[in-house]
Order: sequence, then structure tokens, then C-alpha cells
Amino acid sequence: MLRREPAAGAAYRAAIFAVSRLRTPRRNFLPSLALLASFFVLCPCTPGIAKQAPPPSTPDAVTHHTIGLGGRTFAYTARAGTITLRNGEDEPIARVFYTAYTLDGASPSHRAVTFLYNGGPGSSTMWLRMGSFGPVRVATADGRLTGPPPYHVVDNRYSLLDRTDLVFIDMPGSGFGRIVGAGTRKDLWGVDQDADAFAQFIQRYITRFNRWNSPRFLFGESYGTMRSAVLAKKLQDDGISLNGVVLLSSFLNSEIDYNDGAPIGGGDWGYVLYLPTEAATAWYHHVLPGSPSLSVLLPEVQNFALTEYLQALAAGALLSPDRYADVVAKLHRYTGLSEDYIRKSNLRVPYDRFQNEVLRQRGVTVGRIDSRFSTYVIDRPEISPDWDATDAAIDSAFVTTSNDYLRQTLGYHTPLLYRGEIYNLIYANGETWDFKHGANAQSLNVVPDLAQAMTYNPHLKIFSANGYYDFATPFFATVFALNHLNLAPPLQSNITYGFYDSGHMVYLHPNALARFHDDLERWYARSLAHA
Repeated sequence: MLRREPAAGAAYRAAIFAVSRLRTPRRNFLPSLALLASFFVLCPCTPGIAKQAPPPSTPDAVTHHTIGLGGRTFAYTARAGTITLRNGEDEPIARVFYTAYTLDGASPSHRAVTFLYNGGPGSSTMWLRMGSFGPVRVATADGRLTGPPPYHVVDNRYSLLDRTDLVFIDMPGSGFGRIVGAGTRKDLWGVDQDADAFAQFIQRYITRFNRWNSPRFLFGESYGTMRSAVLAKKLQDDGISLNGVVLLSSFLNSEIDYNDGAPIGGGDWGYVLYLPTEAATAWYHHVLPGSPSLSVLLPEVQNFALTEYLQALAAGALLSPDRYADVVAKLHRYTGLSEDYIRKSNLRVPYDRFQNEVLRQRGVTVGRIDSRFSTYVIDRPEISPDWDATDAAIDSAFVTTSNDYLRQTLGYHTPLLYRGEIYNLIYANGETWDFKHGANAQSLNVVPDLAQAMTYNPHLKIFSANGYYDFATPFFATVFALNHLNLAPPLQSNITYGFYDSGHMVYLHPNALARFHDDLERWYARSLAHA
């Protein structure tokens, strides 16, 4: 997303763009946790935040609606409001904004409830609320610029409301939520602090609305998947089991997610695990003449990536000239990049350089969040845009309709501005997100949390949804991470995969959304079969 920070120099802008790596949809992460954290501590240009008076408290807004799904009409209640989080001394620390959609007439003790959230860390949940499986969605152009207002919010025929109640949660400090009372950013803005906040929210929600015995699901996108792994274990430790977790566009292990040259993990693994996404992108934009269908191409590329390509990168200077030439030729065939460019890159093309290079002759660069999108660039010789093509295509539609829908349709009348993203608050005044998780401050890997949750509760079901055109959280890296949970074989079968011809926000492509919906309907039915 294009950051609207004050002019503060190229270094600050570059760091901000790196922080948005994990679109939660989007919402982004960093190639090197320690490096970026140290940058924000030392950078004198970071803007500060003036203290504000406590925000006004707005009553919950409750409205009643109907929706047609699968040939049936369902009556439901929408609630837009806040739940107050408290510290150990029972002092208020945050008001967390949420929207809940509950089916009228259903028994609370048998009706499933799903808690949904985006990530960032630093994003509200307007993306999932207005784009995925709620009762309404904003209509956007498919793979191209949506354009200026007016925009259209339509009944969502792909809603999951027939299967589960839906609670969309904005992370503390975002949306219409605010840090209040005794609360501080250090209490809330960190990996473990964030999980604690969401765990408390869920406990307070199920207490307030008599949902303690309801089947429970988590649905996180991007950094929200990292939150879900930590949160699932946290809730479990508190005696609150889950029926299932949906992981959309996963970010679970920072050591295999980015080509940052780290001596462990991030170096060559990034090139291997991003390659199938590069091949899918090249295929989509027709730069692989004579290539087979995507269903044939991708298995071939994945096999090459984990065998010949991985072995060639591991060989380094010992790689023979003949094998080197063979790998160059195959990379050219799979990516559309010239053999000369691949040789100059020593077989290693970081995904962001691929984004800029693959359509260079057309004067455009492809999106990171969804590489189906492309954008013209100002700095054409280098093709290094200050924004992501996906953001340029959809942000105005989501921000505009979120405000209009919450204020007008749901009737949540507040003088507060809706904070779609709060990166300028989190990464301000020399501070940053606290990336320390447990005793590990050097890297961020929540795979062990997920493995423990699945082993402690062998009934826990996982649905991993992935877009082929996602450079923020490449699908092959997710498969690799989930294949290395070290689970007992019977538990590994509790993971179900969905792969879609879309990007990070799978629901931006209507055909992919339809398939995703149908897959989840079947998955929920199986997960609830014995509930």
C-alpha cells in the first residue's frame, strides 16, 4: 500500500514499504526483523504522535437484515460495536471495534461462530469484512483498476452466514477502536501482546453473548495467519478448544519467506519457494509462449525447484558449467526472463526484481499482493514504483465503502475516523512492533505453535487457502512450512488445501471466491459433523 507518511527521505519510505510486506490482505512484514527494528529505533526522521483526549464511547449499533443464499432466505442481526479489554488490575486498556453477523433463531450453543481478522501487523479488517464472506461485499474490477467512486456494495451470495456466525475484529487501535485508559502501545502491539488481546476479546465476546458452548473457528489472513497460530495455542492453554482454523495467504516462518541473504533460511530458500509464483505470473501475462496449462506447469516447476534448482543453488561455486547452463535455460523457460538477465543474477532473482523485470518492455510492473494487476511507473528505466499495483486498483473502493457501510447501513454513528491501517502509529516515535515471540527474538517462526495446537487437540482441522499470484506470501512457502510441522501422520491429514487462480486476497477474483466458498462449505460441514 502506498504510505501517506510525511516526506522523510528515501530510507524512511523504503523501510515503510518493507513493513507493508505482508498485505493482510496484505499487510506486510519485513525481510529482516532485527534490521528494520533497529532502523526505526535509530532513525531521527520518524514522526511523533501527540497525546489525545480519551475518545468518546459510542453505543453498539444493532440492525436487522435478510440475505438469500443457496435458494433460501436467512434473517440475521448485524452488530457494530466495541468490546473493552482490561489489564490484570481490571483497568481498561483498549476498545476493540468489531462487526458481528448472527443468524436469527439459531441456538447459541449449537451454532458455529467464526472470528475473522486481517493482519499487517497494523491493518483493520475492512478487507475481509467488505470483500470475503460477510453478508455484503464491494464490487471491484477483476484484475484491473476499479476507478473512482461511486462504488457499489452488493449482497454477497458467497457469504458463509448459512454455515456460521461471523465476527470481524479490527486489531487494537485500528478501525473505530482505540487504546484507552491505562493502555499503552507496548501492551498491545507485539506478537504475543496481540495474541493476548485477541484471546481476551474472544473470551469476552463468548461470555457477553452466551457463546461458550458454540463450535469455534478462527479465520486469519496474511499476518492474521501468524496471529491464528499463536492464538490457537493461547486459547488452548486457557482451556478454550477450537474446531477449526482457516489460514488465508499464510505467513508462518520468517526464515523461509524472503530473499534477504540471511545465513539461515531466508537466503536460497526464498528463491526456491518463490519460483512457482514467478512461473504462474509469467504464465498469466503470456510471456511463456507455448507453455502448458497452469495445472500442468506448476507441478513441473515445483519439482524442479525442490530438486535441480535447490541442488544447483546449494552447489554454489562447485556447480559445473553444463549444469549451470541447464538451470539457466529452465529458469528462462519457467519465468520468461532472458538468459542473460538470469546469468547476471547468478541464478538468483529476488521476487521484487522479477516483478519489475517480467513486463519491463511494456513499461509496467506487476503487483506484489496480486500479480494479475499491473501499474504504469514513473521511474521507467528502473521500474521501481512507490506503490503496489493492487493497492492502486482497490484501496479507494474498500476505504470508501467501509465508511459508508458502517456509518449508514449499520448505523454506527461516531465522530471517530475509521483507521483502515495504523502503520504510521505503530512505527512512529522511534518505536516498532514487538516481534519477539516467547524466548525467540532473532526470528519469527510460529510453526511450532500450530503444531502444538494440532497435537494437543487432534480434532483441530486446518484449511490452508492460497493464491497462485501472491508474492507477499507465496503458496509454495506455505506448503513447505505446513509439510514441516513434524506432526504424527494421522494429524497431518487434518490439513486441507485450497489453491486458487488469484492473489493474496483470493476473494478479489470472483471465480476464485466462488470456488473458495464451495471448498469452505464442505470443510465446515466435515469439521462440524460431530459437533
